[in-house]
Amino acid sequence: MRDIYTMILAGGRGERLLPLTQHRAKPAVPFAGKYRIIDVTLSNCLNSGLRKIAVLIQYKSHSLDRHIRRGWSIFNPELGEFIFSIPPQQRISAEWYRGTADAVHQNLFLLEQERPTYLLVLSGDHIYKMNYADMFRYMQVMEADAVVGALEWPVEEARPFGVLGVDKSNRVTRFEEKPPNPFPLPHDPTHAFVSMGIYLFRTDQLYDELRKDAEMGTAHDFGKNIIPNMIQANKKVFAYNFEDENKKQVKYWRDIGTVDAYYEANMDLVGVDPHLNLYDEAWPIRTYQGQFPPAKFVFADQYPGGRVGLALDSIVSGGCIISGGKVQKSILSPDVLVNQHADVLESVIMENVEIGERARIRHAIIDKGVIIPPGTVIGYDLEADRRRYTVTENGVVVVTLTSAHESL
Repeated sequence: MRDIYTMILAGGRGERLLPLTQHRAKPAVPFAGKYRIIDVTLSNCLNSGLRKIAVLIQYKSHSLDRHIRRGWSIFNPELGEFIFSIPPQQRISAEWYRGTADAVHQNLFLLEQERPTYLLVLSGDHIYKMNYADMFRYMQVMEADAVVGALEWPVEEARPFGVLGVDKSNRVTRFEEKPPNPFPLPHDPTHAFVSMGIYLFRTDQLYDELRKDAEMGTAHDFGKNIIPNMIQANKKVFAYNFEDENKKQVKYWRDIGTVDAYYEANMDLVGVDPHLNLYDEAWPIRTYQGQFPPAKFVFADQYPGGRVGLALDSIVSGGCIISGGKVQKSILSPDVLVNQHADVLESVIMENVEIGERARIRHAIIDKGVIIPPGTVIGYDLEADRRRYTVTENGVVVVTLTSAHESL
């Protein structure tokens, strides 16, 4: 694994995740209480034995860059290990990254310095557990020029994805983004291979493809351009069937590109047996952890209608104080205060939020630093909520610092 250079694409605008990406990059959005979305991909790298990592950042990247420096400066440069945040360098042109392939093309100087035999390209905004070493071994066995991470998906639900057409040996014969009629697997007409946005290349096979693509008027995208061009040139491109380190009955991979998808991925974690296992000591997910005190639950008044500080079926991070309020089926990031008689249900509460006395919050996402005034009701009257906040297609109310101030 020492001869693999990893580039993580973390520069997308994340427009479908607005307003959560209004002031931060999508990979920097908090997830599961104390983590950021990118922590999942970085933990996969660490657990797979990858030690040469460049995170390609771009839009609103300050919080993401700060998080990487504070939480992931764990590699030893003396041993040839590193993790860097790389903004657009404008070494090749004066443009920002024009697509996934262009982001790598603009940073070819990094590969020319290190001269790795292999390049692994990952997305910084997907949630899954994968051992990339298994994919690397598969590449060697198949003597492939490129390998694409693939997930078996019902054919009728595959239209929103990039779909891989393969032969019986899983060699890729075609790759089409968002096809109207997805092509099924040879052995299973009910399922298709969808791309996970994971690409492993032999670097000597990739250089020329990137340089040729840079001179053409394409989308400069791996799925739309680079992989199809390699297939057309008869390069050996194979699909790697995703092996899930969760070891569950159903494989878990999520592209949390929308607010509703983000909300559902968080809500899954408060179940008794969630699809994503955060408690696996064999495959830990690490992050930056602030110096917060333990979570605290106070007040248990015995008289009728008294204060009770409790949390049920919830994830509660360090520094939280449930001060006579009730939290159910919710996720609390660090340093959240829930005041007396407040009720929080089926919600994602980010860091440094205060829920005022007798406030009622349901089916909501409360962004970092928001103070909910006493008696506020959110999530019970969506028409009223739409006049003040963002409400998603599935009825999730998103309260940001900006919208909270404007509603006062």
